[in-house]
Amino acid sequence: MRIPDHFRAFRIHSDNRVHRAGIEDIALDALSPGELVIQTAYSSVNYKDALAGTGEGRILRSFPLVGGIDVAGRVAASGDEGFREGDPVLCVGAGLSETRDGGYSEYARLEAATAVAVPDTLSLREAMILGTAGFTAGLALLRMQDNHQTPEMGPIAVTGATGGVGMLAIDILSQAGYEVHAITGKIEHTDFLKALGAQQVLSRHDLQPGRRPLENAVWGGAIDTVGGEMLAGLTRTIMPYGNIACCGLAGGHGLATTVMPMILRGVSVLGIATTSPPHAQRIEVWKRLGGLWKPAHLDAICTRTVAIEELAQVFPTMLAGGSFGRTLVRL
Repeated sequence: MRIPDHFRAFRIHSDNRVHRAGIEDIALDALSPGELVIQTAYSSVNYKDALAGTGEGRILRSFPLVGGIDVAGRVAASGDEGFREGDPVLCVGAGLSETRDGGYSEYARLEAATAVAVPDTLSLREAMILGTAGFTAGLALLRMQDNHQTPEMGPIAVTGATGGVGMLAIDILSQAGYEVHAITGKIEHTDFLKALGAQQVLSRHDLQPGRRPLENAVWGGAIDTVGGEMLAGLTRTIMPYGNIACCGLAGGHGLATTVMPMILRGVSVLGIATTSPPHAQRIEVWKRLGGLWKPAHLDAICTRTVAIEELAQVFPTMLAGGSFGRTLVRL
């Protein structure tokens, strides 16, 4: 496959604390080194991308870098025997748009050790509707199951249910046979969340988890994207030997709780770090996301598709809380 001398990319600069970002024509040699060159088909927009693209958060550790923490496409050139030209591959996290050039580019260069072959059951588009959000939800469930979470232990609470991770977690858990209770501050989306597979939808404003070290056990486990008081409340209301997968801090990074749920009920809080899990875990999660866990409502969850020229308008809306569902970037 012939790689053009120059191609378009959404590149982020910071000079003397002055942030600027936009579309540029760049050459392959301008990208971070890697064994694979891929012709990008899709990326996606995550909250982290909006922080990086606007300069509202300190996401990038060096400048300039191409934005986009997700990417999927076909191999255009390979220096690794595990991949051949034309192979569909994806990469999420793994330093993209932090320490390496990311996916908002017509061509991307990846380290083979971080690339994953796209399962035959997923299109490149579906892989990026999932993206980091779907991978986070899948990794959460994998870790919970590795710690013996089963559907028989009771319903799984999903907080931040109308966010990308929350929506995909509901769909994935439902496909995996779990009863799901969605917790959201946007109760007007109840019908949508139930269509994804939630058996119950609860307003976070109505939850009263109490303040005692242990409250009535309600849920068999939880996938929490909120943190703060929500996570603290969950620790007090999870059934014996249930797991809480902690993967977000939308409600704050503090955690004021006690050890009582852990030592009297055996509750486990599992940290979900999606940027650098073992490669074997990456492969296993994507295998399951393309198999028994494949969400049934990806088209509904993808509510918007944009070109890279539109990213500058998408980011402020997301940071202001105006986004709903997953935003796909078509390269």
